[in-house]
Amino acid sequence: MSNESGQPGPALKSRIHGCLLGGALGDALGYAVEFDSMATIRSRFGNSGLQGFGALGRPAHFSDDTQMTLYTVDGLVEALEWANSGVGADANACLWLSYLRWLATQGVEAGPRAPAPQARWIDSNAVLHQQRHPGKACLSGLATGEMGTSIRPVNPESKGCGTVMRSAPFGLIPHITADAVYKLSSDAASLTHGHPSARQSAGVFSLLIHHLVAGETLAGAAATVAAHAATVKDVAPELPGRLDAALRLAGQGVVAPEELVAALGEGWVAEEAFAVALYAVLATIPTDAADNGEPRPVRHFRAAVALAVNHSGDSDSTGSIAGNILGAHYGTDCLPADWLEALEAPEVIRGMGELLVKVTTGEG
Repeated sequence: MSNESGQPGPALKSRIHGCLLGGALGDALGYAVEFDSMATIRSRFGNSGLQGFGALGRPAHFSDDTQMTLYTVDGLVEALEWANSGVGADANACLWLSYLRWLATQGVEAGPRAPAPQARWIDSNAVLHQQRHPGKACLSGLATGEMGTSIRPVNPESKGCGTVMRSAPFGLIPHITADAVYKLSSDAASLTHGHPSARQSAGVFSLLIHHLVAGETLAGAAATVAAHAATVKDVAPELPGRLDAALRLAGQGVVAPEELVAALGEGWVAEEAFAVALYAVLATIPTDAADNGEPRPVRHFRAAVALAVNHSGDSDSTGSIAGNILGAHYGTDCLPADWLEALEAPEVIRGMGELLVKVTTGEG
């Protein structure tokens, strides 16, 4: 694997940790302004908006986006543990059980028909039991006690971004095909959301992570998945429409938050959140190698995440998705050290990352 400069790309371990920690950083920065209008954000942080954690209290809290991303990791880890021991397991059932354990941390019961999954290491971490504005469809879909499927999804009309924001880990699994990545991700989305756009947006986002982990460039991977979105069976037309709009807007560079929202939406629904994050990543690609001694990947991360969260919309989800994308592309080299110092419970995120590294590479 090599990057845009022709140099060897980051190892899978670095990409896994970069993706999970990067998502948590974007989530935490956006969570601080998630329910604020752009006028309020400017009144709090100045005309440039929120640019980092220096103006916020510490530790910087992440939201349900990171919680559910880590529970996605745990469901995949359990399925891979069974596979590594020679026992076949239903990956979507493992993910459902993992999400049911997350549901319990939120103080919501799944009802008598749902199974009672056994606790795992992830459940012992108190930070994941905090209620950080969990998505209504995620809660209600799991609380049915029914395991949704692509044929019989729960919440058939729900298209919120609660599918996309938790789906990066599917793209981090090596040695599986792109079709398998898409199916794993879109099937898991059906556990809580039934609208085609919610399921397809999750699948295409996971494909983007998959292509980046395989060493494709940001622009190349973005173009690939945008084109793929239009070929999905029974495609929800708003998905390829928003992704194409994101690519066009990125060609204009950084635009005002009001223009971003007018073109791509506020990010409350799946395809909008994905499009805003993708635009923010592509519009801020640095053109020079370094500036004031800070490496190019770090500058890119700061700029892209700040652009992704400064708008009147679902800032934690758009920030989280942008951070996932950059971490999967650059690995841990893009993560600002001062941002990591501000983040709550990085050891929990690294712990889950190490579990995924171990079951996919044997390292650790």
